Amino acid sequence: MPLTTVINESFDRSFTLYRDLIESIEESTLSSKLARLPSNTLGLQLWCVIGARESFSKAIKANQWSGFSCSLENTDNKVSVAEALHRSESAVSEALETISEFSDVQNRLVIDLLEHEAAHHGQLIRYLYGLKLTIPASWKSKYAL
Repeated sequence: MPLTTVINESFDRSFTLYRDLIESIEESTLSSKLARLPSNTLGLQLWCVIGARESFSKAIKANQWSGFSCSLENTDNKVSVAEALHRSESAVSEALETISEFSDVQNRLVIDLLEHEAAHHGQLIRYLYGLKLTIPASWKSKYAL
């Protein structure tokens, strides 16, 4: 199987996890923090995921990092977060599809984005446990939770 196929499948699996997560939580959960621990809100965790996807997509297309930005303004609104997750999925997919041969810089950016996605999976698992939320089946299966 070509590496590009593996990478695309890895992103698709990650996108599915985030879609399942946002579908499974109540809107009020987006403003929740972990008790007695330094943490931001669950919505801000997703803001970072969305911003990374948007920023890395631009960087992959440009073949260079051009800074972090995020289009999501309201991290407490479930519809807004879900729509931004979807848009950012599309941005990543489009960036990957538009390049026929990746440069070393683009390879690094793609791997860095996959690592970022996975790092947030780990952080969000802590939120799921810490906030006593229902863990989506896809997360249970992927991470043997």
